[in-house]
Amino acid sequence: MNTVPSKLLFLPGASGDTGFWRPAAERLAHPAQQVHIGWPGFGNTPPDPGVTGMTDLVARVLPEIDQPTALVAQSMGGIVAMCAALERPDWVTHLVLTVTSGGVDMSALGAQDWRPDFAAANPNLPRWFLDDRTDLSGRLGELHMPVLLLWGDADPISPVRVGQRLAELLLRAELHVIPNGGHDLGFTHAAEVAGLIDGHLARD
Repeated sequence: MNTVPSKLLFLPGASGDTGFWRPAAERLAHPAQQVHIGWPGFGNTPPDPGVTGMTDLVARVLPEIDQPTALVAQSMGGIVAMCAALERPDWVTHLVLTVTSGGVDMSALGAQDWRPDFAAANPNLPRWFLDDRTDLSGRLGELHMPVLLLWGDADPISPVRVGQRLAELLLRAELHVIPNGGHDLGFTHAAEVAGLIDGHLARD
């Protein structure tokens, strides 16, 4: 397989904001085609009655992995990215995961339960994702592509200990902690994040 991605797929978090990754994406030097994915029923993407769980979001991403592809994913999107990489290991060249659970249990890692406040602030979002407890911890060792883990030291939702746990479970992971980075560090620290992504995509 060609280990240089010709496509970059950007996956948002539960906000579904397809603009979340654009400030970082626009700063990338890497020449690959860029595709920004939205989640049906989240953000400005119209609902789809056929989307009722995380597996349906994965099914939405898989057809886009039709050439050597790097996945760049925020928070909830990181679970989708992990699942997609497990389904298409020969096509996913790199993973970039920011402040995600990545399919591991965060409750023992000091994570704040974000669900009640998020549900109250976003009453129109689909409810199924609030109950999702996808556990991929037993399968992460199957992933052989290089993984960049980006965390902030000021994020109570996915604290650094979560990133450290993922770094232990993944075979080729590099954890980078961004000072003063919160749960939206992919957007607020776009220039720094873009530089780290460019460096990561150069890894074979």
